[in-house]
Parts: sequence; C-alpha cells; structure tokens
Amino acid sequence: MARSFIDLCAERWPDKLSRLRGGFYRIKDKEGQVVPFVMNEDQEEFIADRHGMDIILKARQKGFTTVIQLDMLDDCLFTPNTSAGVIAHNLTDAEAFFADKIKFAYDQLPDEFRRVISATNDTVRSLKFSNGSSIRVGTSLRSGTLQRLHVSEYGKLCAKYPEKAREVKSGAFNTVQAGQSITVESTAEGHAGHFFDLTKAARDREKLGAPLTALDFKFHFAPWFTSPEYVLDGDVGETTEMKEYFAKLEAEHGIVLTRQQRAWYVKKGEQQGEDMKREFPSTADEAFEASVEGAYLSKQMSKMRAEKRICRLPILEMPVDTSWDLGVNDSTSITFWQTVGMERRAIDYYENSGEGWGHYAKVLAEKGYIYRRHYGPHDIDHRMMDMTASTRRERAEEAGIKPWDVVSRIPDELTGIDASRGFLAQVYIDEERCARLIECCDNFRKEWDEKLGVWKDKARHDEFSHGYKSLETYAVGNPTSPVAPRAPLRRSTAWVV
Repeated sequence: MARSFIDLCAERWPDKLSRLRGGFYRIKDKEGQVVPFVMNEDQEEFIADRHGMDIILKARQKGFTTVIQLDMLDDCLFTPNTSAGVIAHNLTDAEAFFADKIKFAYDQLPDEFRRVISATNDTVRSLKFSNGSSIRVGTSLRSGTLQRLHVSEYGKLCAKYPEKAREVKSGAFNTVQAGQSITVESTAEGHAGHFFDLTKAARDREKLGAPLTALDFKFHFAPWFTSPEYVLDGDVGETTEMKEYFAKLEAEHGIVLTRQQRAWYVKKGEQQGEDMKREFPSTADEAFEASVEGAYLSKQMSKMRAEKRICRLPILEMPVDTSWDLGVNDSTSITFWQTVGMERRAIDYYENSGEGWGHYAKVLAEKGYIYRRHYGPHDIDHRMMDMTASTRRERAEEAGIKPWDVVSRIPDELTGIDASRGFLAQVYIDEERCARLIECCDNFRKEWDEKLGVWKDKARHDEFSHGYKSLETYAVGNPTSPVAPRAPLRRSTAWVV
C-alpha cells in the first residue's frame, strides 16, 4: 500500500528547520521560476541566532522577507490556533507579500496536505485554516491578539508614514504578548523614527553584553557582501575615493573584499549614487549615515562628509552670531556661528520648547560667547496675543538678547531651501556640539503623498524642521554670504547688555 504524503512529510520533514532547509515549501525565485525553497547563508544564520524579538538591519535582496513569512506560515500550519500578521509600509506591498509568498507557498503544497489543513477562509489579505490558525496582512493590524508579527521595511514606514508608524508602535506591537514573536526588518532610513530607536537600543544592549528579556529586541545585521551573487567579473576602474573606502573597510572593520566583489560594488554604486550605502551597506553605522530618501539636503550633507567638513571645530576668541527658528507650541532652535575667512562655522546648537525669553537669555549667557548679532525670522516681529501686544523681538530685547537682524519673509519655501543648499558649500559643522543640527539637516525632507505614491513639493513639518530652519535663517539673512538671496533685513541697533 502506497504511503500517504502526510506520512512521508512526517518522516522527511519532521521539524520546522528541516522544512525550511529541505524544500518542503516552493517559491518563485528572482527569475520567476517555481523552485523548492532552501535557506541561504544569511537566512540560516538568522533562524539559528534569533531571540524571538528580533530587529534586522539589512542590505537589499537578502531574502529575509521570504524566510520570515514562510516561518510564520509553518507555525500556522503545524501549530494549531496560531495567529500571525504581516505589516508592510503600504497596502500594495502588503497584498503582494501575501499573494507572492504566503498564499503562493500554501497553494503549492500537495492537495493531500491541503485537504488535511485546509483554507477555510481565503481572501487577498488573509488565510484562515481548519486547525484554527490564521495569517493576515495590512499596514497597522491594531485589532486582535497575535502570536507572530512581522513588520517589513519599518524604516520606510517610519519615514514616509509617521502616523501609521505610531499606529504600529502603539497598536500592532501591543497585540503580541511577552514570550511571543515580533520580527522587524528594514533597510535604514536616517537617524530618526521608531525603527532607528529600536535598532539603537538593541545595538546598545549588544555592546554592553546585557541579557535580553522577553521584551527586548536582538540586533541582526546583514551586509551586502555576504550574498554570493553580488560579484562582477571584468576589470573595473576604481576611483581614489573607492580605493580609500575599501582600504578603510579592511583597516577599521576587517572586511576584505575580493576583486569581483569590489567590481560589483563600484558598478552598483555608479547606478545607485547617493542611495548606495543605504541600500547596500557594508556596516551598520554606514547604513544610518547614508542619505535619507526625500531629504532636501542629502547631496550637500554627503559632500560635507566627503570633504570632512563635519568635524570637531575649535571655538575661537572672536564674535559669535546666532540664528534662530522660533517655536510657539513646539521647539525653538538656535545655531551659533563663527566666520573665519570664507568659512561659516556652526560651532554650537541649542534646542528647547515651552520656555520663555529669560531661559534663552540665560543659555546664551552661560555659553560665554562674545555675541555680535542675532538673526531672527520674520515672525519675531509678530505681536503677541496678550495684554501688552508686544512683539517677540521686544520681549527678547527686554531679556537682554540683542541686537537683532530680522530676516524678511522669503517668497516661497523653495527659495529658502535653495539658499541653504548653496550656503552649505562654505559651512563647517562641529560634529559633537551640533549633533542635533546635523540630524535635523539630514532628516529635513519632503512630505510623502500616500495617495499618489510620490514626494510632494513641500516640506514635512516635524521634529527636524526647526533645527534646519535655524540654519536657513542664517543662510538667507547673513550679509557675508555671497550665495544667499538678498532678503532685506530689519536691523535693531541696541547692543547686548
């Protein structure tokens, strides 16, 4: 009598690891061919090393989405009453994951197996099985209780859809109880957002050797060069910059690349441009230092780093200018400048919210600089809605902050951005005292149009806007800047007391 597929399955694939290694599931490969799924080296390492709460920083096309979703499907099929969910940064990708990976893999299983564990409910976003398990996809998944959650490209979700990212953080993450499983994977998207925060916390625990609780994420990193297909035959000329980059990888990180790997990286870099280090990082730090998608100043900040103009700067015995962005219900930001020849040096930075002018006067005094002028945006001359109806500049001067150069309103947002782009060609920024300013300039970006799937032609107002705007105030109003558009200044004559 012929043995049933269920008997053969139990003998040949007795556990999850053997099923993921041994071709139990079938997938479409990168060429669109239907093939048995067998884990690659990166996937093997992750499955063997995972904690249960895991965060993966990765290069492109490493196969983590596939192995994580097959792993979840396996739990649903072989562990009754398992609820699993997948979150993508947009609904199109969520439905594509479901159709191409989860549902496809299930549909490819033999009919005999699918009769035993059948799909009692089959839609474009969910599968419910006869053993009580279910798996669904979406962009937030707030409702219900999950034993398994996979959040794909969380960095992009945080960058493009901050409101959805908050829903994931407060909603979906709370549907999974301690001791269950959350896997978050993404390429990097700047020093901002919940993905960056989770990654930083996980890396910090790793560096300290701190034990992980059931609610702590474990950090995993998958660089580009562990993929055997990322090689290229042939002679490829390396620029001096590329040679220095490869030498730095070897000297500082012990990463030795073959000639074919270096050739691939050079040619892929020509194609990807400033996105290369974000999409195909060699180190975790490099991934987060790469330019942010949609960022207005990405080219300028990359150029500053290449020219080593983001560095430690001495504070010289010479006058200091300040430039401001004024918050009412949000942050007030101050950048401190010294001019050395044609160099504009951002030597210090301060940001706070909910404080009065007395507080900022105290901060300026405690820094001990010799102040020359303070550059303020046009709204510093707006009258306050109170009994005195005085302007904010008058309040600042009463607190001892003076004299002011008030930069008149520019005709449109892009004028200020273009001024800042040109101005940065002569700027040096202190990498420690101005770390927050650097973060703001890196992350000042366009708004994302979710409906059309494109970047809008206007800036997103968020936590990074104010720091950037303090720099823009100086770019537009600084009379020594030859590149700034000439917005007229309204100058006060009183000097600091």
